[in-house]
Amino acid sequence: MIVEASGLRKAFGSTVVLDDVDLKVEEGSVLALLGPNGAGKTTIVRILTTLSRPDRGRATIAGHDVVRESTTVRGMISLTGQYSAVDDEQTGRENLVMVGRLMHLGRRGARRRAMELLERFDLVEAKDRRVKGYSGGMRRRLDLAMSLVAAPRVIFLDEPTTGLDPASRTTMWAAITELVRAGTTVVLTTQYLEEADRLADRIVLLDRGRVAASGTADDLKAQVGGERLDLEFADPGELARAVDLLGGRGSVSGPERLVLGVASDGSADHLHRVLDDLRSAGVGVARVTSHRPTLDDVFLTLTAASRVLAPAAVPA
Repeated sequence: MIVEASGLRKAFGSTVVLDDVDLKVEEGSVLALLGPNGAGKTTIVRILTTLSRPDRGRATIAGHDVVRESTTVRGMISLTGQYSAVDDEQTGRENLVMVGRLMHLGRRGARRRAMELLERFDLVEAKDRRVKGYSGGMRRRLDLAMSLVAAPRVIFLDEPTTGLDPASRTTMWAAITELVRAGTTVVLTTQYLEEADRLADRIVLLDRGRVAASGTADDLKAQVGGERLDLEFADPGELARAVDLLGGRGSVSGPERLVLGVASDGSADHLHRVLDDLRSAGVGVARVTSHRPTLDDVFLTLTAASRVLAPAAVPA
């Protein structure tokens, strides 16, 4: 394992943001840290990239302790944060050459590496334009390119596609996939369930500083049942009564649609039992659909997100 962590704990005052977190990442793979705001994703990244020290526990990159051997670790990793770190007043090429010179590549080596990365991230035509004129997607691609100047073994991406339009997000996904094919290990934090589903070899789902679940996307989906029933209601009161009746078997999936998601084995018998229970209680269902579980279902079922959404979706 190129990245390992065991028993990580971090608190700020009386607030515990990480509580006994374990991680393992295979070289040349993608690990996605998934969870709601405040789950501890960015804190883990800060510890693994030597920017913060754990209160307890240990983490290593390629066998090197992130606290005791921080200088060695920094030479093996790169971090692209949530906000672009490019210089708006320089051109794209100038940004990359500057990083190359800071990495002691020499003038010629820095220029050569800059052109390689401009080509990889489809920025050649914009290489001599000031970055302040770049679109959001172009800025994020340049930001990622700058993180790769020194060819790190592990790259940490903290919500790399936040704020991007769908086309720019797809372009970033393609760039990340290409990195992994070339042997780079990627650890990314994200709130986009589709992003984790599409990119990650393994997912760690965090909730309130703890690991709520981990595994492949299929592993996590299997934890919430083989099938899902979406029960749609015409009235908020009906939905509230259904939630009371079905209890922990379902989770409210959004306030704009009055829908309750229920784990199912996919059988007709289970569907009939659910509908009979609701009918006996005088609860009417407007529509029923069945689908295989998605990461949305995992997220809502296994984290505090479902408990946060429920009050907004089901009026008292």
